[in-house]
Amino acid sequence: MENIRIMVVDDEEGMLEVCHDTLSKIPGVQIITERRGDLAADRIKKESIDLLVSDIRMPGLGGIELLRRAREMDPDLAAIIITAYPTVETAVECMKLGAADYVAKPFLPEDLLATAIRLLENKKLREENRLLKRQVNRDPFFGEMLGASQQMNGVFDMIQRIAPTDVDVLILGETGTGKELVARSIHQLSTRKDKRFVPVDCGAIPEELMEREFFGHERGAFTGANSRSFGLLEYADKGTIFLDEIAQLPARLQSKLLRALQERRVRRVGAPQEISVDVRVVAATAVNLTEAIDQGQFRLDLYHRINVAQINLPALRERNGDIELLVRHFIETSAEKMRVNKPQMSDDAMEILKYYSWPGNVRELQNAIKRILALMNNDKINVEDLPPDIVASAGPLPSEDDKGFFRMRERRMEEFEKEYLSDLLSRFHGDVSNSAREALMPRGTLYRLLKKFKIDPNDFRRK
Repeated sequence: MENIRIMVVDDEEGMLEVCHDTLSKIPGVQIITERRGDLAADRIKKESIDLLVSDIRMPGLGGIELLRRAREMDPDLAAIIITAYPTVETAVECMKLGAADYVAKPFLPEDLLATAIRLLENKKLREENRLLKRQVNRDPFFGEMLGASQQMNGVFDMIQRIAPTDVDVLILGETGTGKELVARSIHQLSTRKDKRFVPVDCGAIPEELMEREFFGHERGAFTGANSRSFGLLEYADKGTIFLDEIAQLPARLQSKLLRALQERRVRRVGAPQEISVDVRVVAATAVNLTEAIDQGQFRLDLYHRINVAQINLPALRERNGDIELLVRHFIETSAEKMRVNKPQMSDDAMEILKYYSWPGNVRELQNAIKRILALMNNDKINVEDLPPDIVASAGPLPSEDDKGFFRMRERRMEEFEKEYLSDLLSRFHGDVSNSAREALMPRGTLYRLLKKFKIDPNDFRRK
């Protein structure tokens, strides 16, 4: 436990000293002492307190009234009430007000210490559970990393080499290629494997909440902040934080994140001091960060900060040889979860799956298999069982007949695509970003098509 603040309130100087010396044994703790209940209430109103330890009988504002006011200001405040005059009535009243423990004088210092540690640990667990509930629940990309292709063997080798080094990692790959699985594999093979892995979808957090989510906040930092809250970086302390789609972070937060990663220190919103964090960062994006930097959408210094080691995940169309392996795996695992029979895949159906481009990559393939299993009623998956859009877009099956329907359709489609792309670039004078926006397609897809047809945007730019 670190950065813990305990307030001890008692009108007896000797009792304050005993409590201070006892509770100071907790690592990273700050002890605040007050001899008057009203002064303690004022401080609780202005400052974040993790644990209140208070006597009941004090001149002026007594312990029970102090507890009542404190709980109104911070409903999550843990409290220990100490008294030399224990009664059933006062004990019941304290418990009703939320006191976590009721201690009678005289007491053993080690008993007070054990009680305080237990309450602080319980409070930390509640805060962590609250943080977890704020996270977006996402299904895993696919059951496990599979691949026998040369490209995937290269990825596996890279993971094994960099995982134990504890350096920050940048994972690049299209949507659905399994970037989170790679991040989890890095964590599991690292020295941090017994600590937390905290996945964060940077594109799923509203911009106005991002700073609070990443850095946490103190009680009273803004309207509705009734208690202190951990941030994601603090929650991932000693473990790994996975920043998925990091390119979607707004510029202001990129700056704050850069400083936090450089210093490995964070400041909660509304806090006067910084907190040290020991966290490994694994970031991922489907965006071309070099382009984003050129367009002023991503900080160059942040790119260098997270790009200590880099893993490039191949698209599924680039590892065509793995499709059959993945199909059979997904049939096996999905049929078991869906409680349906495990069908065989016909050769024709498998060929179509191999020749489809899979723009959604492995995630799309997994969902396609689930859809097939949910709708079919045969023991064998045939072409007619496949999703119609996949069949229509799969392209020609291997054939020596160069004049068949599929081949002729492919030629016509290629002619249309080349003509459309050339006209598009001509209208926008070779500007790829504006061309992609006009075509309603991601820039990465446009670049892939330009590469496929060997079209150079520079040929369309004004001289």
